[in-house]
Amino acid sequence: MPEPQTESVQEIVIKYFGGETRTAQILDKEEPYPEGKLIVSRTDTKGVITHANQAFVEMSGYSQEELIGQNHNILRHPDMPAAAFADLWDTLKTGKKWHGYVKNLRKDGSYYWVKATVIPNVRNGSVVGYTSVRRKPSLRKIAESEALYLTMK
Repeated sequence: MPEPQTESVQEIVIKYFGGETRTAQILDKEEPYPEGKLIVSRTDTKGVITHANQAFVEMSGYSQEELIGQNHNILRHPDMPAAAFADLWDTLKTGKKWHGYVKNLRKDGSYYWVKATVIPNVRNGSVVGYTSVRRKPSLRKIAESEALYLTMK
């Protein structure tokens, strides 16, 4: 009887802007985006998660309790170039919404792609946080984003 195939897990150190690092397990396995769902989260102005809807909890593989209070970069896949997130933050700081395609890292090391829109939450004239709404991206946009991100790394 043939041996069952095991998926290759790689341990990698992810470096964040500002010098922070964390070790994560990376599994080359895509989790398909759920049909008809919107992934929604809110963060404070520093990117710390303050709200996560059920679709976000399910896709991330983390529990609600594990997500709330964590920086959103807990989902950052090492294939994502830092310049993509620099563009996100530079855009948000001008008060404008940001759109982009993001490869996210799940708790189990697998990944999923999203089409993200992030908007500033403004109260009494001041930005108090951000709301991110993610949708299912097209296969064409995923392929284009992968090619672009390779050139940016």
